Amino acid sequence: MSTDNVFFLEVLEWFDQSGKELSHRLPERGSGEFKLGAQAIVRDNQAAVFYSQGVACDALGPGRHTITTLNIPLLTKLLSLPWGFTSPIRAEIYFINLKVFANLKWGTRDPVAFRDQELGLVRLRAHGIFNIQVTQPVLFVNSLVGTKPSYTIDELESYFSQVIVSRLNDYLGEQLDTLLNLPQKYSEMAEGLSQILTKDLATYGVALREMYINAITPPADVQQAIDEKSRLSLLGDNLPGLLQMKAAMALEKAAESEGAAQGGIGMGLGLLVPGLLSGVTTQPGGGGGSCGPAAGAGRPMQRCPECGMEIDAGARFCPNCGHQILVLRQCSKCGKNLSPKAKFCPACGTPAGATPAPRQCPECGAVNRPEAMFCNNCGKRIDT
Repeated sequence: MSTDNVFFLEVLEWFDQSGKELSHRLPERGSGEFKLGAQAIVRDNQAAVFYSQGVACDALGPGRHTITTLNIPLLTKLLSLPWGFTSPIRAEIYFINLKVFANLKWGTRDPVAFRDQELGLVRLRAHGIFNIQVTQPVLFVNSLVGTKPSYTIDELESYFSQVIVSRLNDYLGEQLDTLLNLPQKYSEMAEGLSQILTKDLATYGVALREMYINAITPPADVQQAIDEKSRLSLLGDNLPGLLQMKAAMALEKAAESEGAAQGGIGMGLGLLVPGLLSGVTTQPGGGGGSCGPAAGAGRPMQRCPECGMEIDAGARFCPNCGHQILVLRQCSKCGKNLSPKAKFCPACGTPAGATPAPRQCPECGAVNRPEAMFCNNCGKRIDT
């Protein structure tokens, strides 16, 4: 039904036709004159954030909700004559998609710098996937959506990809000494990065459900150096053994080539290679892991992020410590929850609308993200 009429009450609902929308505003062209008694219908995988007079009032859960405004059918329209029959009592509602958006891509557009203790300065490319879900609808609208009529996952995917790459560079600088140890640390890195990114995304009302690192790729010459190091380790740091293996590999490639001469080499290869590799033994080893059972699907309760007490899933405040569970805004500096009309953070005094400035590397002058600890251009630490 129309969201701007004189006589009838509005019925407000939204269906995601594209499967990519995170939020959708009604009315789409701006604010509306929702009347007293209008109905909002919210689905199980949705939440609705109601704004009145420009301020977020509440987040509505699944079900049918009655909207209460000061707009009375026909009467308010007559009384709004001084404003050209446009009621100054404005309202809008944002429908938020609470489903898990899966298989989102992240990756480096440009190589990031990493200072390797053994290989020196190298530039890395990385890519992977991640899954996210909106958990704080009001905070999400206030911090990311703003007044846009529609906000899609494509916009969020591009932004969070940059955040992940910045955090990956910081994590490599703090936790990894050399790329030679990289293959055995993929799972550990994904877990460590997830913990860091969970805090970053929480400031926007978004939860990171899963995050995976598919590959971290150094340049071709660095990959060759790593391969040589791996072969040497396989032979127990036996340099003559490595040379024998390389000679055998060269002969094998020659045998695979076409031609009569190479065919003769291939015929004698079976007798030559065992002699080259004599004394070289390998000891196979393996490892395994197991995954525990998944957590219970039903979550009627939640934990207070301040004191850790279990509280009802629909609670707005913690009954134990009074912490505000429904997050409207957060301080950009310390993360303290702010009330809708707060001008300054009560914890650190930072202005409520302040945004952190980008960080400039003192070494090369490159501009990095505000939360960056290592420079993406030269790999130097910049948070000291």
